[in-house]
Amino acid sequence: MSALTLRVTEITPLSPLVTRFRFEHPEGAGLPLFSGGAHVVVEMPDAGVLRRNAYSLISDPLDGSGYEIAVRREDGGRGGSRFLHTKVSVGDLLRVNLPVNLFALDLRAKKQLMIAGGIGITPFLAQLKQIARLQIPFELHYAARSRAEAAGVALLPDLPQIHVHISDEGNRMDLGAILSGQPLGTHVYTCGPEGLIAAVDETAARLGWPKGALHAEAFLAPPPGAPFTVTLTSGREIEVGAHQSLLEALEAAEVAVDWSCRGGACGRCETGVSACHGRIEHHDHWLSDEEKASQTKIMPCVSRFVGETLTLDL
Repeated sequence: MSALTLRVTEITPLSPLVTRFRFEHPEGAGLPLFSGGAHVVVEMPDAGVLRRNAYSLISDPLDGSGYEIAVRREDGGRGGSRFLHTKVSVGDLLRVNLPVNLFALDLRAKKQLMIAGGIGITPFLAQLKQIARLQIPFELHYAARSRAEAAGVALLPDLPQIHVHISDEGNRMDLGAILSGQPLGTHVYTCGPEGLIAAVDETAARLGWPKGALHAEAFLAPPPGAPFTVTLTSGREIEVGAHQSLLEALEAAEVAVDWSCRGGACGRCETGVSACHGRIEHHDHWLSDEEKASQTKIMPCVSRFVGETLTLDL
């Protein structure tokens, strides 16, 4: 994918765990514009490992002077967020892929209903700027366990359509009340933990919402696991480490695989499986339950394997 080399120009803590990073062109050139909900992939050379993590853009989609992201530090993760929080300084140059949008607003909707949990507020920050220009009806509900974790509060405009739900303050989100009584033609967008997305889907189904009006985004971090070996149809064998995704192992071996989100959401890296003697551990949101059960496809960005033999159509 095409990437730009950009300079880190601002690093701003938003909460004890969340930090905002701003990237600008080192020569002051304008950056490609995007639409609300878009993400970029930041490349991070970390002790011989090239990490690539996707982050939603939170800056104004029509401001080409720079890109901004907000990143939650996850010390128990695989190292990308920790790298940004501990090894990146103002003035550093990083490669940033051009924006891609898998979570765009459907502008045919009569109303936009946005539901965010924790760091899932990030794609909505750019969408709110887009909505303000278009002057279309919207409603946003933002849930967090505590004020300290609600990093997005400082970035949200003070508008009556925006509702903040803090669990520690006894103000939990009531999905039934939120989804009931919305005008016909409303579309709902959910970003946050998998549990929140599932709860919205279940509540919407119970209330009779059409599936076409439901949108969700959940970039998943590739989980660690036991090392395993994959075989390519060429006969080549690739070793996958315990804290390495299958996609990263293929890239390290210079095997070309298309990708976009690197989080199991877009489907770009879908790869055929010609032989499977064992169990594919599917962690994506792309393949259907039937496709997962067939064990004939895998999303190498987030999925793993346990067993004797896994042969990929590569």
